[in-house]
Amino acid sequence: MRTDRTFTMIKPDGVANGYIGAILNKMIEGGFRIVAMKYLQLTPERAGEFYAIHKERPFYGELVNYMSSGPIVAVILEKENAIEDFRTLIGATDPAKAAPGTIRNLYAKDISANAVHGSDSDENAAIEGDFFFSHLERF
Repeated sequence: MRTDRTFTMIKPDGVANGYIGAILNKMIEGGFRIVAMKYLQLTPERAGEFYAIHKERPFYGELVNYMSSGPIVAVILEKENAIEDFRTLIGATDPAKAAPGTIRNLYAKDISANAVHGSDSDENAAIEGDFFFSHLERF
């Protein structure tokens, strides 16, 4: 059986609001297996590196400040069809447009503080996962 991996992080608002357990539980209920997990706080420099792809966008500075404002939980998940299934599980970026029962519908405040990040492709999942878990064995 082929398995896929994706990367997610519970953002500072999800952590600050006490949703770590509930969000992880939704992931597990969704059939995902946690491969690696780490609780940490990004410095502005590390947040800037992670979001470097958005450096030229007007929201970059605000995003870096937000992502370094409190602890996050970085997670690598595994499940067949992980990317697509996880994007469905978390819902639309704007929680007002997220389907009922999705993580963002349940736990996000607004489009900026939207509780979780989810990789949008296999390539980005590998890059983002390696950013936090460069030592993780591939198996």
